[in-house]
Formats: sequence, structure tokens, C-alpha cells
Amino acid sequence: FGWFEHLQRTFTSFITRKSNLLMTDALDSLGPNFSFQDDDKPAKESNTADSVQSNYIHIRSQQRNGRKSLTTIQGINPKINKKVILKECKKKFNCNGTIVDDPDLGQVIQLQGDQRKVVAQFLVDEKIAKKDVIKVHGS
Repeated sequence: FGWFEHLQRTFTSFITRKSNLLMTDALDSLGPNFSFQDDDKPAKESNTADSVQSNYIHIRSQQRNGRKSLTTIQGINPKINKKVILKECKKKFNCNGTIVDDPDLGQVIQLQGDQRKVVAQFLVDEKIAKKDVIKVHGS
């Protein structure tokens, strides 16, 4: 009976994980603008990243030593979580990066390598900023 109980527990945990994945996929398919509010209540006007981004986002490349370079992103709205942006950039562009606190400039995202063009396109694609508020320097 020992092997049967083990098989039953394994099957139960597999089904549980599978149903959790399906639930997550179902929630993801609802889209970013889906709200769990009742339809009776008026929805609050949401501030998208485009509507709150008023000043420019500057994307620069700094030469380090030899062929090594560093891409800096500054001016992203303080209301936007930069850790999430950094995590996605690192995953998408296969590079390392960090967030540096500058007393004058605020939080600056640093990525390894020259990522200026792909970062600019990423910010537009993810609706973090409109194309006209992104300034890519040195390209």
C-alpha cells in the first residue's frame, strides 16, 4: 500500500500545481485594464504611466574600459516601480543591472552593455512612456 499512497500524493500535487497554473493563465488573459469592481459603482479614473509621465526619460550609454559600456535610464516617474522594470530588462536583454540612488537625479537604472535602442522600444511597448518623452542620447 505504500507505493499506492505515494502515487496518489504525487498525482494530487501534480493536479494542484496544474490547476494553479491554469488559474494564473486565466487571470493573465483578463488583461491589464480588468477590474474586479462591481459594475454598479463608478470606476475611478486610472492614471496610466503615460498620463503621469510629464518630464523626459533620458537613456545614455557610458563607456567603461575597453569594449565595456553601461546604459543608464533616468527620469522615470517615481510612482513606477523601478525594480520591476529592472527585472524585466535583465530578463529580456540578457544583461545584468542595478538601481543607483543619486541625490540629484533620483533613482537611476543601470544596465550592462549598450542597450539604448532596445530599452527605448521596451519602454514604449510596455506603455511606461510615450515615444516623444524618451530621449536617447548618443545614437
